[in-house]
Amino acid sequence: MNREWYNKLSKEILDACFAVHKEMGPGLLESVYELCLMHEFNLRKISARNQVELSLVYKGKELPKEFTIDVLVENQIIMELKAVEAILPVHEAQIISYLKLADKRLGFLVNFNVPLIKNGFRRFVNNF
Repeated sequence: MNREWYNKLSKEILDACFAVHKEMGPGLLESVYELCLMHEFNLRKISARNQVELSLVYKGKELPKEFTIDVLVENQIIMELKAVEAILPVHEAQIISYLKLADKRLGFLVNFNVPLIKNGFRRFVNNF
């Protein structure tokens, strides 16, 4: 996967988020946006899985702790969805940690609880 592929898919992801936000508006639960986004990806023929379990591996040993990625797109891009008043540093730390733990290059933190979705869309990279 090259940078062009990531950029093209990123545009599709952003467009899908715009579509969901336009249809549903702000103020709903995160789980509602997640289900709507999964349906939107399906309509666009984009492969995505939600609530993906990620094991903790430390020094080659899998430890009894799991993290849950909200949405994994094309098995490459992590999406962390929120429906909160404001994005906090802990939310940013969460997506950065998931990128490192899953060894993925690109992630999006999306807050649907905003009047304009472009203001709730943040991009994070890991060795990109």
